[in-house]
Amino acid sequence: MKSQSKFRPNPDLKLMDQVREVLRYHHYAYRTEQTYCQWILRYIRFYGGNTHPRELTFKDVERFLSDLAVRCEVSASTQSQALNALVFLYRHVLDLPFEGKIQPIRSKKQPNIPTVLGTEEITLFFRQIEGTHALMAKILYGSGLRLMECVRLRINDIDFDRKRIRILGKGDKWRSTILAEPIILELCAHVEKVKALHERDLTEGFGKVYIPAALARKYKNAAMETGWQYVFPGKKRSIDPRSGQEQRHHVLESGLQKAVKTAARKAGIDKRVTCHTLRHSFATTMLENGITIRMLQELMGHADVKTTELYTHVMDKDISRLTSPLDGLDL
Repeated sequence: MKSQSKFRPNPDLKLMDQVREVLRYHHYAYRTEQTYCQWILRYIRFYGGNTHPRELTFKDVERFLSDLAVRCEVSASTQSQALNALVFLYRHVLDLPFEGKIQPIRSKKQPNIPTVLGTEEITLFFRQIEGTHALMAKILYGSGLRLMECVRLRINDIDFDRKRIRILGKGDKWRSTILAEPIILELCAHVEKVKALHERDLTEGFGKVYIPAALARKYKNAAMETGWQYVFPGKKRSIDPRSGQEQRHHVLESGLQKAVKTAARKAGIDKRVTCHTLRHSFATTMLENGITIRMLQELMGHADVKTTELYTHVMDKDISRLTSPLDGLDL
């Protein structure tokens, strides 16, 4: 059966250049482009590096994915990521869809109980982190954002009046979450500095920022507007790998990741603390404060409520504070 994709890559290009051409035609994120290319190259090298994927069958794909599970012991999500990359290669680049046929040995899904920090640990943690990294960490903990959602925040995503943050999350789905009152003044001051930086870029003949293709079509001048600038921009302008233009991108996520780990170590917290730990801690604390599972699901941007329900396993369940349905009845 032929693929539904109407776009065909330039046959004169090398395979990996064809892959990038099709990924960009379909407006995949640059991070996804890098990940898919890495998996496709790993698949090719698995068979010696000289065999074109067109000469391999769905059984060869099955064998590669099974090896990831059995020998490499990758997680179920990692194996699925590799599968998605190869499905894209065969369906959209080689026009040889096969995904319904393969049945590799599946990686076992391990129970994922979130690591969370208590109130005392959070207090100790924030005493050991400072500057912009502290502000970003407060957003993760105070609003429940994922790491990259925080890094990619735009100025117009923040509604100071209504105390809301608008987020473009997984699957390009929008949601809103709360903006914590204690950081509003600090965040306002930070945004003013970002606006001044953007004005300086404009004066120097720059000031353009990356805009996803769909938004760029809808908002023609968005790339130069202040509202679309990143809340946490890089210190220096850089060359966009796709357009070749000099722009100011957002900060690298690695800086915040290192700062969070360092702060946790200095605070004497023995748990494995990552940026996602702050998001987990937000969710657990919100449940302990009485929010419903469904409302928390909306704030967190979970597609499946079962993901949200994981936090019920680590929340503080003080039974002494509960009342029985019989309490208060005149029997």
